[in-house]
Amino acid sequence: MEVVMSDVIVVGAGVVGAACAYYAARAGLDVTVIDRGPVAGGTTGSGEGNVLVSDKEPGPELELAVLSNRLWRTLAGHGGFEFEAKGGLVVAETSEIQRRLVDLAAKQDVEHAVVPAGALRDYEPHLAPGLAGGVFYPQDAQVQPMLAAATLLKHGADKYGRGTLRLRLGVGVTGFIRSGERVTGVRTTHGDVLGGAVVNAAGTWGGEVAALAGVRLPVLPRRGFILVTEPLSEPLIRHKVYTAAYVTNVASDSAGLETSAVVEGTVAGTVLIGASRERVGFDRTTSVPVLARLAGQAVALFPVLRGVRVIRSYCGFRPYCPDHLPVIGADPRVPGLYHACGHEGAGIGLAPATGHLLAQVLSGARPDLDLSPFRPDRFPEEAS
Repeated sequence: MEVVMSDVIVVGAGVVGAACAYYAARAGLDVTVIDRGPVAGGTTGSGEGNVLVSDKEPGPELELAVLSNRLWRTLAGHGGFEFEAKGGLVVAETSEIQRRLVDLAAKQDVEHAVVPAGALRDYEPHLAPGLAGGVFYPQDAQVQPMLAAATLLKHGADKYGRGTLRLRLGVGVTGFIRSGERVTGVRTTHGDVLGGAVVNAAGTWGGEVAALAGVRLPVLPRRGFILVTEPLSEPLIRHKVYTAAYVTNVASDSAGLETSAVVEGTVAGTVLIGASRERVGFDRTTSVPVLARLAGQAVALFPVLRGVRVIRSYCGFRPYCPDHLPVIGADPRVPGLYHACGHEGAGIGLAPATGHLLAQVLSGARPDLDLSPFRPDRFPEEAS
């Protein structure tokens, strides 16, 4: 079998892996991307395309999100994928929840506008009556994630890259090659690939790839369902709209089912409805009760949707880490191994910053953000 040589091997052709490859190629590195399936065949292909700052607690993830938001806008200027700078509206059912939303927005220190109850319909004319208010985040946006991943890989390979980028799909990683303690490549179902660095960007399967190198990352799948409506002749929903419960669910450690109303339109005219979270392994069984709950929450938020038909549903698996932070950077336990995984439901939004920072590390530059909160060896051995 052929032996391929690269500066950097990226395992995973989802949006995070694509971003890592794109920025590494732009930095002048020769990159090979490997995936056992197609581009965006995992979690990326099952996402809504959220690019959010609104749902992040103050701290390292919010800093990552702000950087990534800026990078997404730069990337969108190159074209090739759908990017909607639509803004996000978080709504409160009670005055106490509104107070908490306003307090959080003040601590986040990002651009926002407090929306009193009487002004909600200026933002969303079809919102249900009786809501207590909300907070609008103009930086929130949406991308079409599959197109975005494919575009990053294409541009990394030609238009913008100083290095090179090769894509090998349908190729499974079966192990690691070492020289002493250092990783120097991967073994695959189609031969060995040698490189100076290996980036684990395998998303929900990041823990499995890490295990092949003899290290442990507690990345677990967290299932979520999305409903898709028929295309509408005119847009009913202007922004990404969700209830305050979504912020709570994102930060939750519960393995049980949690749902919250998340509703937004798309360029194609459909409406996406979420969001559910539960840890059930990789079980893809469609749960009709969960879908019914999501539909009911969406109609409660936007009664106008009651007469709109749902044409399909799908599910995906968020790569969940116990502390809700991604794993980004060099693994001190295995020289030559780097990680870019565990972003849970924020991988699409955080992909450009992850790729940009990791490319800086790989090329010997000082990263723009402190990566120590995301270090791969931060988890105790007994974590689950």
